Amino acid sequence: MADKEQISYKLADIIPNLFTILTEDQKKLVEQTHQIQHFKKNEIVYCEGDIPKSMMCLIKGKIKIFKDGIGGRSQIIRMLKPVEYFAYRAYFANEPYVTAATAFESTTICLIPMEVIDNLIRINNDLAYFFVKELSIDLGIADGRTVSLTQKHIRGRLAEAILFLLENYGMEEDNVTLNIYLSREDLASLSNMTTSNAIRTLSIFASEGIISVDGRRIKILDDERLRRISKHG
Repeated sequence: MADKEQISYKLADIIPNLFTILTEDQKKLVEQTHQIQHFKKNEIVYCEGDIPKSMMCLIKGKIKIFKDGIGGRSQIIRMLKPVEYFAYRAYFANEPYVTAATAFESTTICLIPMEVIDNLIRINNDLAYFFVKELSIDLGIADGRTVSLTQKHIRGRLAEAILFLLENYGMEEDNVTLNIYLSREDLASLSNMTTSNAIRTLSIFASEGIISVDGRRIKILDDERLRRISKHG
């Protein structure tokens, strides 16, 4: 179970884009009802089939949202970074979660009860628009990934996945190493390919001098070539 913590964060600091569009009374309500929870590496945040009860905002760490498919093979749907909101779509759709979420590393999340969010949306037009915009952005990203994962060849899909990680999480201080370490299985899941194909394609990229690989650490050596491979599939 995730560790629970009493209020020790200022919501105005951790969720500023949402907090600033609330009235003073609405801010107090959120402050009184929210929770801060900590998750360990690989700990489940929510499971497929669970009933949504809270909107979540990633404060610190990394999260993958995934769905199990045929034969137990999972597909990573989204990779989250601070500060991103998630776990609320199913509530608005009046259905249980159709995905699951796991912490990639030590992670901190702010949870606000969906009943509170629902009530606030009905009286705060700016908050309603905020969620329309968030859902629209997520839908656009999902549409783009659907096309890429179904139409690009293996090289293009893996190149896009590596660039996606770069844009989401950036580099370490050396400016070449991705600031996230994925297992080969997770990288394959993000790229919609088998683990063996992911390993083989990584090796090919390394032999071509595009990247270097050391365990789960990936260094990008030729950013422009990686982008060309991603673009042309």
